[in-house]
Amino acid sequence: MFLVSGTAFADTPKDADAQPAKGAPPAKPKAASKAENSNAAIAAQLEELRQTLQSQQEQLQLLKEELAKRDRQIDEAREAAAAANARAAEASTKAIEAVNTTAEVKSTAISLNSTISDLKASNEALKTTVATEQAAAQKAEETGPSTIKYKGVSITPGGWIEAATVTRTRATSADINTPFTGIPYPGQAIGKVTENNFTARQSRLTLLAESKVASAKVSAYYEGDFLGTGVTSNNRQSNSYVFRQRQLWASVKFDSGLYISGGQMWSLVTESKKGIENRQEAFPLMVDPQYIVGWAWQRAYQFRVAQNWDKFAVGFSIEGPQTTIGGRGFPNNFFINAPGAGGGLYNFVDTSGYSLNRAPDFLFKIAADPGWGHYEIVGILSSFRNRLYPCGALSIALPAGCAATNSVTGAINDSRMGGGAGATARFPLFAKKLDLALHAQGGDGIGRYSSAQLADLTARPDGTLVPIHSYAWLGTLEAHANPKFDIFSYFGGEYAARTAYNFTNAAGNPVPVGYGNALFNNSGCSTETFPVPSGTGIGQPSAPTAPGGLAGCAGDIHHIVEGTLGFWHKIYNGPKGRVQWGLTYSYITKYGWSGNNFNSATGVAGPSVRPHAVDNMVWTSFRYYLP
Repeated sequence: MFLVSGTAFADTPKDADAQPAKGAPPAKPKAASKAENSNAAIAAQLEELRQTLQSQQEQLQLLKEELAKRDRQIDEAREAAAAANARAAEASTKAIEAVNTTAEVKSTAISLNSTISDLKASNEALKTTVATEQAAAQKAEETGPSTIKYKGVSITPGGWIEAATVTRTRATSADINTPFTGIPYPGQAIGKVTENNFTARQSRLTLLAESKVASAKVSAYYEGDFLGTGVTSNNRQSNSYVFRQRQLWASVKFDSGLYISGGQMWSLVTESKKGIENRQEAFPLMVDPQYIVGWAWQRAYQFRVAQNWDKFAVGFSIEGPQTTIGGRGFPNNFFINAPGAGGGLYNFVDTSGYSLNRAPDFLFKIAADPGWGHYEIVGILSSFRNRLYPCGALSIALPAGCAATNSVTGAINDSRMGGGAGATARFPLFAKKLDLALHAQGGDGIGRYSSAQLADLTARPDGTLVPIHSYAWLGTLEAHANPKFDIFSYFGGEYAARTAYNFTNAAGNPVPVGYGNALFNNSGCSTETFPVPSGTGIGQPSAPTAPGGLAGCAGDIHHIVEGTLGFWHKIYNGPKGRVQWGLTYSYITKYGWSGNNFNSATGVAGPSVRPHAVDNMVWTSFRYYLP
């Protein structure tokens, strides 16, 4: 187009060009010059036109190239449009599918939202449950006993640590354990001074193992403290005392109520809180480990079989026996005890020795728990034996057939039976704020089964044994003012009957033998004696280190009575154990059988004297119990 235009433009006369006049005359020379100038101008215009045309042609070439480029772009655009259309179709298909999927997703989302809500609610409930269970588990861990599980057996340690003191107005040279029969009469030198002793020896360790085997509960229990005494034990520096076993037994309890136990344990004669099972004993709340006068107990070998029902129980036990002998004046023609054999693991320094038992003791108990109170009846059967030499040095005439004195001719084993019965009743009063209990026991040869340890038997003039009739009683009041404070009071006593025999000497006068004989000499029970030499020291050939004993004082005990008042205050009682302290006061009196100091040689008697001893005792205790 530009080319045509340019050509047309070239062929068209310029506005500036002069149009020759028709029929004009030839130009003059001056006119010729003007023509030359006009031709030069035309040439310049033509050159300009040529350059313009060339420029237009270049522009046209550029336009052609631009058009080709645009054509390519259009083709690419068409291809892209086609691909876009294809993708659009695909996208449309997918969109349709997406619409359908979206509906499903919405439905699923609604379901998921519901499930999530349920899960959130369940999660919150689970959190609450877990928190509750954790709190309960933590509380159970804190409040329950620390139990070790071992092969299906639950092992529970226990016990306490104690710091205790005792103060006595009349010394007995004893720790916190009181030798009731050793309360000094007025003439005993040791009773002229007081004593104040401190100890941690009653600290106790226990271990309980329990398991279930089929229909039976199997248990084992160990309990010990440091109230044992070794040969080298003393209070001078190290205060070293040996650990001793208190209880060590195993038991099997069947679902039927049948109960079997064996080992070293509390005697069946000991009062229980309920039924007839181990670890149900009703202990006095005393600090004194000898407890209270009148309380019936022993810890010894025992094999027990009991049947427990809901409100009634019966039990039978075989228990290890020992024999205590009292009195004086009988001959030395028999023996009943023997020193312990060290090689046999008995205590060879025990001056009392060990009785050579003929048979075990047999005990029987009936217990009732009708719903208010606890009631027991117990029976005891014991046997005693000595080796008797009738041809020995007797106070009486020798039997026929004895060739000489101190002969073993006719030696025999002489046996005697003893036994007794007891009853206990315990009443909870004022909504269990006050416990009242009454206990009584009596029989022949059963003095050893009560705290004061009065003698079981004595001997006749011929050396044969005779059980001593005895009684024991105990009244109990225990007030539980509040969960932290307990007040207790006990009043108990023990009695041994006069078991006296006489034989006639050559002068025709009676000679007293036995226990509590009215002819015995008690005139020296109130007379103090000089210290007894007990050893040799540097520069002191006969050091008087032992208090003087009594001279002329039979002092066989008629009865011992103890009254006690005390309390326990629990400073803390919770999941971490128990911390408590207590104070106990006891007033003890000991009365002997009266004796008139009869002189068998002259037949003259003196005034009848009944010895009487009194002691005041105060105990303190601070304990921490394991949880």
